[in-house]
Amino acid sequence: MRQFLLACICLLAATVVKAQGLSYYLPADVRYNPAIPEPASVIRHEVGEWHITHDRLVSYMTTLAAAAPGRIKMEKMGYTYESRPQVLLIITSPSNHQRLESIRQQHLLLGDPGRSSGLTTGAMPVVVYIGHSIHGNESSGANAALLSAYYLAAAEGPGIDSLLNNVVILFDPSFNPDGLQRFSTWANQHKSKNLVTDPNSREFNEVWPGGRFNHYWFDLNRDWLPAVHIESQNRLQWFHAWKPNILTDHHEMGSNATFFFQPGVSSRVNPLTPAKNQALTEKIGRFHAKYLDRIGSLYYSKENYDDFYYGKGSTYPDVNGGIGILFEQASSRGHAQETVNGILRFPATIKNQFTTTLSTLEAAQSMRKELLDYQRDFYQQTDPTLASRGYVFGDPQDPAKTFHFIEMLQRHQIVVNELADGYTDGGFKKGSAYAVSLNQPQQLLIRTIFEKQLQFKDSLFYDITSWTMPLAFGLSCAEVTAANVYGKKLDPVRFPAGSVAGGVAAYAYLLPWSDFYTPRALYALQSAGVLVKVATRPFTITIGDGSSRRFDYGTLMVPVSLQGMRPDSLYSLMSRLAVKNGLTICAAGSGDAASGSDLGSTQFAGLAQPSIALLVGQGVNATDAGEIWHLLDQRMDIPSSHLEVAVFNRVELTRYNTIIMAGGSYTELNKDKLRAWVQAGGNLILIEEAVTWASQNGLGTVNLKRAKPAVDSTMRLTYTDREQVEGAQQMNGAIFGAEADLTHPLAYGYHQPMVSFFKANKVFMEKSRNPFATPFYYGNAPLQSGWVSRQNGEAVKNSAAVVVNTLGNGRIINIADNPVFRAFWLGSSKLLLNAIFFGKVIDAASGRGE
Repeated sequence: MRQFLLACICLLAATVVKAQGLSYYLPADVRYNPAIPEPASVIRHEVGEWHITHDRLVSYMTTLAAAAPGRIKMEKMGYTYESRPQVLLIITSPSNHQRLESIRQQHLLLGDPGRSSGLTTGAMPVVVYIGHSIHGNESSGANAALLSAYYLAAAEGPGIDSLLNNVVILFDPSFNPDGLQRFSTWANQHKSKNLVTDPNSREFNEVWPGGRFNHYWFDLNRDWLPAVHIESQNRLQWFHAWKPNILTDHHEMGSNATFFFQPGVSSRVNPLTPAKNQALTEKIGRFHAKYLDRIGSLYYSKENYDDFYYGKGSTYPDVNGGIGILFEQASSRGHAQETVNGILRFPATIKNQFTTTLSTLEAAQSMRKELLDYQRDFYQQTDPTLASRGYVFGDPQDPAKTFHFIEMLQRHQIVVNELADGYTDGGFKKGSAYAVSLNQPQQLLIRTIFEKQLQFKDSLFYDITSWTMPLAFGLSCAEVTAANVYGKKLDPVRFPAGSVAGGVAAYAYLLPWSDFYTPRALYALQSAGVLVKVATRPFTITIGDGSSRRFDYGTLMVPVSLQGMRPDSLYSLMSRLAVKNGLTICAAGSGDAASGSDLGSTQFAGLAQPSIALLVGQGVNATDAGEIWHLLDQRMDIPSSHLEVAVFNRVELTRYNTIIMAGGSYTELNKDKLRAWVQAGGNLILIEEAVTWASQNGLGTVNLKRAKPAVDSTMRLTYTDREQVEGAQQMNGAIFGAEADLTHPLAYGYHQPMVSFFKANKVFMEKSRNPFATPFYYGNAPLQSGWVSRQNGEAVKNSAAVVVNTLGNGRIINIADNPVFRAFWLGSSKLLLNAIFFGKVIDAASGRGE
């Protein structure tokens, strides 16, 4: 009985709701200015009592900036998709604030090797960027921001004065405002007065898609390099305005873990990262260990996590002369949760994050000159043997795609040049191709964007193994050494000018499908009630300006006489769409083709406007679905209905002519209902694991193959070998080139026979026995860049990238790999748009039978 009562008392102590005051978190040997508001006076609860919502977080930061103007200046970086403000606090001493712009300009000179040699770093402040909770449901970081900001505003004494005199702090309380708001709402609405610690409880199990992601269900911690999203773009402007010496990235991990800080696994550091970077990271790590020892927190380092992909917050600084620091705190996910280490309370997770902010700042102050000198040396020690090298790139048939590539480069402070007059090597020409020299400060960043990676020290990776950007964007690219390549500096890049060549059309308007934004124009035309046809054969015709032009497969044709609007109104619409989408639309005065089909031929197929349902919800990969949503909504202005599987199972499907299933599991989906919809004429697009699901459930006739096992019973292996052997067989992500049948509707708009796909799965499709049903396939040596095991590499060889099946009156388009990976894989995104618009153009016989 006594033991039972003791257990009850312990349980009660574990679950009672007890708010922690500031004394639980803050150093006890520091005085605090009573004129500075404590967090609870603004947010209306103690730190850690509830999960902070983004609006209250910003409210407190605004209050602090007003209360401590000598130390804090608040900047608004921009707004998220959901119109939440991204704020940045610049925190330093009053004397530094008085000359802040001078400090910033001097600091930027460290990144200019031509001017940095004469700089004296002895008196320069070091710059530290403190960033929190880029994954919205890893919220201990953003909640710790309340404490860190209060401490930096209110602490008094020689210690804080010295810190602020020597450090300029860029303080970002929430990397992901939309995700933080979503998760805080979830965690708070499920909190009980008597805390429930059962991990099975609803509080700890968010509904799909969860708070990790931004509005479009993207992982923003993979977007530092592609910079697709507005949150990343806003942040990068401030990053490069200051070039911080240290950037901290506060995360959470599994609840049964402890606390991790970098360095990570040494064999998985990107080979372009200087060795001194890792030495400094390890030296900073000793400060974290000292501070965590003081409060008795368990921690570890040099395991699990790596510094390979430069698109993460903790690695992007490494290729910009700084030190990126990843913190991973075991997550309570709610307010208190049972773990193997006992009950993990939310305040304890916040305390660790706050503590390592203090340790980072002490390290920065103590290592100030060493960090500043390292940044100067980083930019001065570029490889002189590469100074004469560079890259030429472009796509003469898709200027908008080239524009977005240059836009990405310029966001990273990379200088892009026009081609020199008269340069035509490799078919590259001024006006449609551009050049980037390696003889500039961002040499290492340029290399990681352009180079292919085929050599590795390790076979285990935390994230992707390759991201060669010209392949991702589908651009022709060549390395060059000639000095006569570079014309004038391109600044800034401008969106392609659109126009209607030939003026008002007497007969038809022609839109080449090769342009990136032609699908956006097509949907707009269909929404305006314009009848549009697509050319299934190439043709040559004279346009309104008197020139003869060849038009390729997939050219859109808008016949003037068949429209329900006046010719001048149609011309006005065409002109607006040409400008908005950067298109050269051609006016034809006659349907008489000089070669190929005349414009009235049945080789021009009518196009129905797509009505799209994207399946979402439990089991579906949220990022995969989000990438499709983003492409359609943000880039193409095409609406799509998002159907949960349970909703799909009960609603009438006749309003949809296209259904897209992204990667994931669909165990509860009514397969018979889906089959009947396809048979009635539906266009079903299956991507990644959805292909596997359909094959296993009798939809279509795709045959799958498996990679051979990496081990067998004849091999002698130790117990500890298992992690390495099994990890090496994971498909973390590599780039493979697929050969394309450029005459197939799914390949319309492509003009190169090789299309690069990003593969991060084990979906290996056999080629169809129908020779017309495999429009994209991998050859005998498909790997272009990245790590793949021998077994998986063999499985990819000679497999199908895309297989088309006919089922009744409908089509099933099976795509083995994600064509819109992380929203920057523009080169293969055309495949998805082709599947949406041209799926029913595919001849039924080409997809029948095996």
